[in-house]
Amino acid sequence: MASLEEKIEETRKLGLQVVKETEDDRLMTLSIGPQHPGSGHFRFTVKVDGDYIVYCDPDPGYVHRGEEKMCEYRNVIQNIPHLERPVIHDSTNITYSYSLAVEELMGIEVPRRGQFIRALASEMNRQVYTLYWLAIYGIFLGHSTMFMWPAGDRELFIDLLERLTGARVTHAYNIPGGVRNDMPDNFKAKCLEHINYFEKRLKEYEDIFYNMPLFRQRTEGVGVLSKEDAIKLGVTGSVLRASGVPYDIRKVEPYDIYNEIDFKVQYMKTGDSFARSYVPFLDMKESCNIMRQLLDKMPSSGDVRTKLQPNPKGPPGEAYRRVESGRGALGYYIVSDGTPKPYRVKISVGSFRNMLALPFLLVGNKLADMPSIYWSLNYWPVEADR
Repeated sequence: MASLEEKIEETRKLGLQVVKETEDDRLMTLSIGPQHPGSGHFRFTVKVDGDYIVYCDPDPGYVHRGEEKMCEYRNVIQNIPHLERPVIHDSTNITYSYSLAVEELMGIEVPRRGQFIRALASEMNRQVYTLYWLAIYGIFLGHSTMFMWPAGDRELFIDLLERLTGARVTHAYNIPGGVRNDMPDNFKAKCLEHINYFEKRLKEYEDIFYNMPLFRQRTEGVGVLSKEDAIKLGVTGSVLRASGVPYDIRKVEPYDIYNEIDFKVQYMKTGDSFARSYVPFLDMKESCNIMRQLLDKMPSSGDVRTKLQPNPKGPPGEAYRRVESGRGALGYYIVSDGTPKPYRVKISVGSFRNMLALPFLLVGNKLADMPSIYWSLNYWPVEADR
């Protein structure tokens, strides 16, 4: 058989021009987002060689909100409403670590009943966020039932949060010193009723979605992130725990009353897209267990917040506190100069850290595997742009 060089020489003898294919000729560049129902105002470009992704460049920043700078122009209480905006469907958790950091700076002690209620609201909001994420995952993989079920069941916890806080989406409920108001009458009974129903629904989720052969084929062994690489990249939350690292802020750095709650850190060892999609499902089960304990152990009466003076301020100093949010570790670093307004605020969010794994996992995989890998990373663009 003639070699490639011999064929080229024969072609030249016939007077024909030989044009060698370059890498630029072979590769196609695709832009995904920023106006996309799944990417959510987040753009990343990929280059494909046939069906395979050979290059990926995340390009965040299309919804940058400047939250950290805005904090410098408002006092610590006024900052609560706008700090919810990066993750409106997990607003209780994004204000939780902020409140903890302010309380540490000012030496504020939160009443015991307020700590329980704050943790309960946090777990309910975690359910709201995870169900939203799961609904979008269903659409990404063409499973419309798995969009409608989580979107509908999410209303259970939205209704509970509305009863508790007076608002359906952004609650402004966690504040330095505790929570804004106490639980309404008969809230415990209603909460347990919804938890009982939701636990039955989780079994149906597993049957129709997680045990579906097509879903397994599209996620098992796809986009594998090893334990070592997960640690090196610094990913957090369900992405880290899906790679075999049982790390949960509620366990390693317990805040408020989480050290009194008995729960397991859910994790898997395969590190593929299936594990990253299944760990949040296990988290929802565990949150039901945590909420039951919180309702059972909560003091029947008492204050829910420490009342602060107008324009509260503490001594100059700095504090860093974090919580386990729906996307993983979410922390605030706050510097105080002794005035009512923070001197500096820096927010560390799980979405930005998990985004680092996107090019690492996409390169080498097929373009058709992009949706299952991307959304399994539990990335929320608005939070990353904070």
